[in-house]
Parts: sequence; C-alpha cells; structure tokens
Amino acid sequence: MSFIKDFKSFLLKGDIINLATAVIIGGAFGKVVSSLVKDVLMPPIGYLTGGVNFTDLTFVMKEAVKEGDTLLPAVTINYGSFLQTIIDFVIIGFCIFMVLKAYERTKKSEAPKPEAPKGPSTEQLLAEIRDLLAKK
Repeated sequence: MSFIKDFKSFLLKGDIINLATAVIIGGAFGKVVSSLVKDVLMPPIGYLTGGVNFTDLTFVMKEAVKEGDTLLPAVTINYGSFLQTIIDFVIIGFCIFMVLKAYERTKKSEAPKPEAPKGPSTEQLLAEIRDLLAKK
C-alpha cells in the first residue's frame, strides 16, 4: 500500500497539477495560434506573393517515374512545409512573449512597494542635536 500512497501523493502535488494544466493550456494555445497563422495571416501573405501556398513549395530532385504498373513517387525536398513551420514557430513565440509580458506587468502592479529604509525620526534627530549642543 505504501507504493500506492506515494504515487497518489506524487500525483496530487501542486507542481504536477500545474504542469499538467500548463501542457493542456499550451496545446490549446498552440492550436489557436496555428489557426491564426493558417487561416488569418497566410492567406493575405499568399495573395501578396501571387497566390503561393508555402506548403506546396518543393524542390524536385527526381521526377516521378512509371515502371510498368507501378508509379514511383518523385523525390522532393519540401522546403515550403519547413518555411511554414518556421513562420508558425515565430508567431507562436511572439504570442507567448506578449502574454508573458502582460503577465509580468500585472505582477509588478500587484507587488507591494518596498518601504523606504527606516531611520531615526525627526524628533529623534532633534533630540540628538540638542544633546550634542548641551555637551558643548
């Protein structure tokens, strides 16, 4: 039974729950940003580049060949898909950066301002001056 208790306490630790929540939210956030890139940003970019769809960009190393009844596929380097992935990564990174910056701003406004270092009060300083003058 000790193993089961240890496993249960491991699963219910705050760090594990926070990590699981972050993974789930991160996956959903990634889908939202991927849709933003694919459905909102890339169509105007494709329009500006003359209707080019980045994922269709390829470099053909060897054309497709038909040998008898078998069609051997072309050998291609799909650099368009790679470019699309890089664009997705940069935009997702930028979105996460903006969310974290906004979060940091809210944390700064919530943080209590540090108190000024406490020194002697005005009355204490005046009393010290009075005592020094009395000694002279």
